[in-house]
Amino acid sequence: MNRPTLRGKPRQAAAFLAAAITVAVLCAADVLARSYPFGPRTREVNDLGNQYVPFHAHLWDLLHGRADGGLFLNWQSGFGSSFLPDLGTYLGSPFALLVAVFPRDEIDLAVYVITVLKTATAGAAMAWLLLRLRPGRWWGAGLMGAAYALCGWSLADGSYNPMWLDGLIALPLLCLVGEWVLSGRRGPLGVLIVALAWIANFYTAYMATLGAALVLLLRLWLAGSWRRRAPAVLGRAAATVALGVGLAAPLVTVVYFGTKHAFPGTERQFRPAAAEDVLARLMPTTYAFSTPALYVGTLTLLLALALPFHRGVPQRVRAGWSLLVVAVLLSMQWTPTHLAWHAFSTPNGSPYRQSFVLCGLLVIAAWHSLARGVPGPRALGAAAVLLALIAAVASGSGLIRPYVWPVLGVTAAAALGGLYLLGRAGRTQAPDAPPPVSPPPAAPDTPPPASPDGPAPADRRRRRGLLAGAAVVLLVGAQFGEAAATSAVDTRLRLDRMDDYAPWGARQRQQSEAVARVDGWPRYRTDPGREQTVGNDPLMVGGQGAQYYSSMTADVLSRLLAALGDGMTSRGRSVQSLDNPVTDALFSIGARLHSPPDQHQRWNPRDRAPVTVTRQDVPPLVTVRPSGTGVPAAEPKVSALGPSPYRNQEVLLGAEVYTVPSVTVRTGDGRQPPRARDGLLGVVLRKPHTGVPAGVPTITGRCPAGSEAYLWAPHFSGTARLAGGPPGGRHPVARFTATAAKIAAMQRLGTVPAGGRFRIDLTVEGNGTVPDGAVGCLDTARLAAAVRRLKATGASEVSVSGGTLHARLPAGSTGTAVVAVPRIAGWRCAAGGRAAVPAEQYYGLIAVPLDGSATSLTCTFHPPGLRLGAAVGGASLLVLALLGVLGAVRRRRLPGRPDPSRTSTHPRERATSAL
Repeated sequence: MNRPTLRGKPRQAAAFLAAAITVAVLCAADVLARSYPFGPRTREVNDLGNQYVPFHAHLWDLLHGRADGGLFLNWQSGFGSSFLPDLGTYLGSPFALLVAVFPRDEIDLAVYVITVLKTATAGAAMAWLLLRLRPGRWWGAGLMGAAYALCGWSLADGSYNPMWLDGLIALPLLCLVGEWVLSGRRGPLGVLIVALAWIANFYTAYMATLGAALVLLLRLWLAGSWRRRAPAVLGRAAATVALGVGLAAPLVTVVYFGTKHAFPGTERQFRPAAAEDVLARLMPTTYAFSTPALYVGTLTLLLALALPFHRGVPQRVRAGWSLLVVAVLLSMQWTPTHLAWHAFSTPNGSPYRQSFVLCGLLVIAAWHSLARGVPGPRALGAAAVLLALIAAVASGSGLIRPYVWPVLGVTAAAALGGLYLLGRAGRTQAPDAPPPVSPPPAAPDTPPPASPDGPAPADRRRRRGLLAGAAVVLLVGAQFGEAAATSAVDTRLRLDRMDDYAPWGARQRQQSEAVARVDGWPRYRTDPGREQTVGNDPLMVGGQGAQYYSSMTADVLSRLLAALGDGMTSRGRSVQSLDNPVTDALFSIGARLHSPPDQHQRWNPRDRAPVTVTRQDVPPLVTVRPSGTGVPAAEPKVSALGPSPYRNQEVLLGAEVYTVPSVTVRTGDGRQPPRARDGLLGVVLRKPHTGVPAGVPTITGRCPAGSEAYLWAPHFSGTARLAGGPPGGRHPVARFTATAAKIAAMQRLGTVPAGGRFRIDLTVEGNGTVPDGAVGCLDTARLAAAVRRLKATGASEVSVSGGTLHARLPAGSTGTAVVAVPRIAGWRCAAGGRAAVPAEQYYGLIAVPLDGSATSLTCTFHPPGLRLGAAVGGASLLVLALLGVLGAVRRRRLPGRPDPSRTSTHPRERATSAL
């Protein structure tokens, strides 16, 4: 009787089991944590709520034809931002397209389902790979695949960074490509998998590619004949990766150039985590942000620790996989190799984003230990001792909480017990041994012969079945409970330590409906408002505002808005809405929402104020600045703007509308505060000591009576209120919040009282500065006159289609046409019938010179790097097609040679499977 191959149902069954366990664990953990969608606690923490869910919402709008813009340009964010880099960074995965089948108001559920499906797919891919690396029990491969999918990196980091989960899927798939390279099979399919991995998420695909390369090198060394086979195998591997990345180049190059034009993040110095913290992250139910999440389950860890002592595994295999795991672990702690793992740039945030590679290697090592037969008592005893030593060292870490030990103790006992029972079940007949030869059939009514040495074969089979069944129940139950507990703890601790945001609800629905009622794009913009719900409100509720949060936020946008007094977080990559009538005029914001504070952030059940909308008469999106009115002859950059946001607003407006008075700042005890010494121009206000009575710090000065007072204090934390107030009311309280990663926006304080003398009362909540020229008083009559002049000379009609803007200009227009869109890289403009040329810049905005002959203006956006990427992708596709043709011709010339892709007995495959 022929033994069944592993190319069919066993691999499918293992993949299905891994996916099923993964889905069940994730859902059970969210039930335990009472997290969305199985409980009242939101799961949208940090960038998940601020970036990823909004970008998926924008993708939903694109797929349903409801978005402002297209694949090239996003008109809703940052007054017009390049969208293709964001697509490649956050939405490149094929799973992202699943948002289209969900309702728009269930976008949070859509992202959750996508996250679970990605994690389950990673487990299924690993289970399939394990059986390709070494035949064994299909349910064991499924259990190991689930351990990989539910590793610490997946539960702690990947669960709220869904685009990183594509790297979790890519690692086993790329290792499978390495197996094909090793056996010289399925070259075109390997290229396509590499391309898909890099398109889905190039960042984690880069790390997965490095990990798969290490696995391939080890497999090549284990196969022997290194000198003879290495050149051909490594050549095929390099060609496969080069062609795959080449096919992905149209998206990868756009993302690359997008990062080059993005606002620079803060440079960080890598500091290795303490050894006890690293080992603690191998334990269940531990969580931290800046340490490597290496948890793979106690069963998997025990099997990996037992591998060096497993005598049933060839010594070369034991040494190779054990050394590779240790080497990768050490590489995570050494700065040069740490930088290599992260494309030579220490990331902001979690510094161990490559941890999933080490988790995958631990799972593969554990599989080699299990697939060769259950480790014996000596190997398991040695593994238990090593686990105890790891736990002893980890006990000195602050990451270990009291509940870690009972979870670890129960799962370790269950894992060891299950492995012991499984070993007992396999002693009579190894799972990979051929079935015994059947005896000749006995005569009818002849009783079976008695066995003097033990029970009958049927009894032995029954006993083996009972032992194996009990072992499976113990192993699966232990891993299920341990992973569910770890995921639930991670969810709860992450929610406690990070900013969180409510899923779609009544607030967003009211905002969306209000935007839809007044939306007039492109005649004017509608801003979702200063009181934001998430960092990308325009993508969630509609409109076309300044708000934008992305790793691709353009440098010119951040610097321009900061120069105009805007606030921003995430070290300049999350710009906010600026509620100011001058900037509304500059950017043609004709409607603005005003929402109450988000109750999820500032809980006040009595605050039920409705969403309101204010309208403002503003110039069109394209205005003309005539010659001789202060327009510089040279192309002015953002860097040409000065330190005062009030004067910068006037420069872009082309009119003087502010009074910037000299002010006096006093501390609570009436003294003058010290001058700042850190390069900031201004005075320092310090937070008063707790329990020490103090007066109210003040800012005093004089402005024209009836003007609107504004306070600009980007590095101040506290509140400000204009003293006095209108009859029967009080001026609003303006809140300023500044940190190392956040600057506060300019805010309106109210109307300057009669007589012109004003006083601003402050409360100080943290050490900060009040800059020179902090107060500006706006003359609304002058602003109205400036708006009328810009409307009179501006475009009579503006239309927008995708990444193209067309404007009709008054006849005889001369000077400079200024488009209220940031001049990000990729814009080309043409006046009249002239050829399009790269757009010029007017203090950060798009500018086009006019000579009086043009009556129209056309500007088109093309993402930088797309042409280069398309050329590389086309060349890679051509090479791949040529290789396919040459391969087909070669096979036709050798008609008697079997096709290795259609047989499971290829000699190279047998050789590599034996490792």
